[in-house]
Amino acid sequence: MPNEWERATVQTDLKATAPTTTRGHLPQVHEPRNPGMELDLDRVARVQANTSAIERRCASLPGRRSVKKDYQAAWLLKAITLIDLTTLSGDDTAGRVRRLCAKAAQPVRADILAALGMPEITTGAVCVYHDMVETAVDALTGTGIPVAAVSTGFPAGLSPFHLRVEEIRSSVKAGAKEIDIVISRRHALTGNWQALYDEMRAFRAACGEAHVKAILATGELGTLRNVARASLVCMMAGADFIKTSTGKEPVNATLPVSLTMIRALRDYHDITGYRIGYKPAGGISKAKDALVYLSLIKDELGTRWLQPDLFRFGASSLLGDIERQLEHHITGRYSAAHRHPIG
Repeated sequence: MPNEWERATVQTDLKATAPTTTRGHLPQVHEPRNPGMELDLDRVARVQANTSAIERRCASLPGRRSVKKDYQAAWLLKAITLIDLTTLSGDDTAGRVRRLCAKAAQPVRADILAALGMPEITTGAVCVYHDMVETAVDALTGTGIPVAAVSTGFPAGLSPFHLRVEEIRSSVKAGAKEIDIVISRRHALTGNWQALYDEMRAFRAACGEAHVKAILATGELGTLRNVARASLVCMMAGADFIKTSTGKEPVNATLPVSLTMIRALRDYHDITGYRIGYKPAGGISKAKDALVYLSLIKDELGTRWLQPDLFRFGASSLLGDIERQLEHHITGRYSAAHRHPIG
């Protein structure tokens, strides 16, 4: 018998992943876009983070929240629809990006979906460097899957400001529907919140209709208090998403950082009524880790945040492990990784 928390997750089960649009892409439900607000330095200064309490909460989570059998398969299918399938390597080629796009459009082998009684699903988006945006857009034509581009001097964010703004405009012109920008870490480290706010406002304006994800590079911000304050400032400046990491830092997404950021999301929603998205990225490669992140989101923010317009995983190898777990659910055996090619 499922436990109480498993029964409470029925809203995110297999039926919640059922597609209704072209080639199985999930219907996009969008919140009113965050317009931002005036920078409130007094409110920013009041933001604190109780590190020991946050760490205790996160340490208890994996043991307190678990799903099994059909419920676990349902949650893993949900996780697939929330992945920004990503390739950000120096040796990326057009062929690699096309293979990644093919995987995004059919992330799970057809025989596995058939055994689960599922129609086609897709990942939430494909994330690439600016030079590969046109290739990805072309490869995804007709799928409904958006292309996200990393921008603003990714990953360090230290190129001249006017070039960072122009890179955003170029990616949008090439067809990117989402732009993942990196903030200048020095602004957060020195407490120059006005500079961070002004930078984020300029990036948001350059994105136009494309949604903007603010990458905080939390592993380089020093403290959870800096993470919380940077999250709030970016949301005040109009960020549609806040994202943990570039994936290139020594420390990327962690549960304490995630809890800090999603509580900032909750506070901003309480202040303004606007829901902002969250994207953990870097180091999330196992299906069991994805389940923990999903349970954290459900506990802290509720089921509404478990949709592609409000939550994404920035990942590549995660999808392969989820597919292996789904095959194990069906057959009782773990298959070799090469049976689930990622491209």
